[in-house]
Amino acid sequence: MKKPSDSLDALLTEIRACRLCAAHLQDGPRPVVQASASSRLLIVSQAPGRKVHATGIPFNDVSGDRLRGWLGIDREIFYDAQRIAIVPMGFCFPGSGRNGDLPPRPECAPTWHPRVLPLLKQVQLTLAIGQYAQAGVLGMRCGASLTDTMHAWREHLADGVLPLPHPSPRNQAWLKRNPWFEAELLPVLRERVKRVL
Repeated sequence: MKKPSDSLDALLTEIRACRLCAAHLQDGPRPVVQASASSRLLIVSQAPGRKVHATGIPFNDVSGDRLRGWLGIDREIFYDAQRIAIVPMGFCFPGSGRNGDLPPRPECAPTWHPRVLPLLKQVQLTLAIGQYAQAGVLGMRCGASLTDTMHAWREHLADGVLPLPHPSPRNQAWLKRNPWFEAELLPVLRERVKRVL
């Protein structure tokens, strides 16, 4: 009889070999994902950026530094798949457009999430980072804007999901306009992450 970790490991190998939307990717496919059957924290993000594509390491960039600061954890804990799963809406870098990175490829999450997420049975908290991840995780419960979704964070947290803005430097203006995020939400986030891990 297969252990859950065996089937998840096989699935992760399949994901890392995925070429489903290779024809649409400017830099070619390089799926980036991190998970274990014992992961207790699930990070659903948008899609890898160019630096992550180059290294194959999720959140191995300035955004990752800020995210780890928000969570109150170091790189060693962050990259421990036994504790933290990182399953983006798009596993590959989608390429760049006029206003930054393109959206995650639409084929990715519908193909892989229904197969991966049910195997993460130990997850106690899901972080939905950025609008694409929030739409994917929260569905119809997502607000009309990022700010609307973020203002309902306590309601979502009661269901085990905490929406977060993307930690990109591009969101600095949003963070300045919404000081409550740092004052009210981050202490709760750090406490909850500490408890989960």
